[in-house]
Amino acid sequence: ALLCESNPPARAAAGGYHSVFIDGEGRLSSCGSAPSYSPALLGHGEGVTRLNTPTRLPSPLGGERAVSVSAGDFHSLALTADGAVWSWGNGGFGKLGHGDQQNQLLPKKVEALAGRRVVAVSAGGGHSLARTADGAVFTWGKGESGCLGHGEDLSDQLLPKKIEAWAPGQ
Repeated sequence: ALLCESNPPARAAAGGYHSVFIDGEGRLSSCGSAPSYSPALLGHGEGVTRLNTPTRLPSPLGGERAVSVSAGDFHSLALTADGAVWSWGNGGFGKLGHGDQQNQLLPKKVEALAGRRVVAVSAGGGHSLARTADGAVFTWGKGESGCLGHGEDLSDQLLPKKIEAWAPGQ
């Protein structure tokens, strides 16, 4: 368990049913209870739906250190030192950013943002966002309430889409 180690959490995020932590070496841990409709919530793989103490995730995030984490109601996002975004949990509405609505039992890199240096991430109830080093903001997931920022386009976005109102140079 994370709390029994000599490397306490450096960052933490609270979700609806779970918590996610980053230790001083950039490794992820989580704890909580995954509801039956969101069994991938904790990011530990198949069959792990409850952890009462913070437990390190098995995924190494491509060998990169996690520097930031955000927890939504049923999914989580991690940002690595190289500016890559990783997501896991419930994939409904496309909120994981992988081009589908599949659940992810383990952290998976958001390939649609590859080549962009992401500096901040945030996981909402049904959507996600990322801000890049050049000031662009990308959103994806549930669009019906207008929270994605794409004007009259209220459709769900399965992949990250840039908010044109804040495009660099505007």
